[in-house]
Amino acid sequence: MVGIIFVFAVFLVGMRLFGYELYTVMSGSMEPEYHVGSLIYVKTVDPATLNQGDVITFVADENNTVVTHRIAGIEYDNGALKFRTKGDANEVEDAVLVHNKNVLGVPVLQIPLLGYLAFYIQRPPGLYIALVVGTLLLAAVIAPTFNRGKEKTASKKEK
Repeated sequence: MVGIIFVFAVFLVGMRLFGYELYTVMSGSMEPEYHVGSLIYVKTVDPATLNQGDVITFVADENNTVVTHRIAGIEYDNGALKFRTKGDANEVEDAVLVHNKNVLGVPVLQIPLLGYLAFYIQRPPGLYIALVVGTLLLAAVIAPTFNRGKEKTASKKEK
């Protein structure tokens, strides 16, 4: 159980140490490539290196909505690099061009369904539940080591 939690922690937190950001796919606009509820790992890239057909993750509006869509076209507007985007499952392109400064990166890994759990534990009450479960598991792992120390001390006193 501890091993599973360790691997889970590495996938949720540890990957950030290597420059990946994690996002949960919340809509079906990129089906079948990115499924609803998937956890995607996004790696920062230089927007100038992107090409038509690449999938990008970007901030879509002033509410900081994060979207992952495919580049349908590349344009320059007043000297600024901008991208026309479209979800694979959408019939029309997105209404607003994506400024290169809003590009967060490109998805490089997807783990189906794990996004639901990641999304849940990032907010109360899921955060509190995760903290309690983590603390209990840590206590369960550490507690036996305390008993071993007491048993050794007790056996030395008996001799």
